[in-house]
Amino acid sequence: MEERYCQSCGMPMGETDEMFGTNKDGSKNEDYCKYCFENGAFTQDCTMDEIIEVCVPHMASENSGMSEDEARKMMKEFFPTLKRWKQI
Repeated sequence: MEERYCQSCGMPMGETDEMFGTNKDGSKNEDYCKYCFENGAFTQDCTMDEIIEVCVPHMASENSGMSEDEARKMMKEFFPTLKRWKQI
């Protein structure tokens, strides 16, 4: 099974719908995680660079040996490919 990532913050979504955000009608949204998308809207009005800065410490702490600078560089390459940030 192909691993799904939140199309806003890049977080792995796992193999169940537990991490999925929700649409306005309460159904699960497969594109965005529950931290980024709730009731059919993004939970934060932010830029791509702002969300990267929120995610950097989490990614560095979850990946042994990864510095915050390495995490930031990786995200700055990956995030523009995500649905929310394309063409921005």
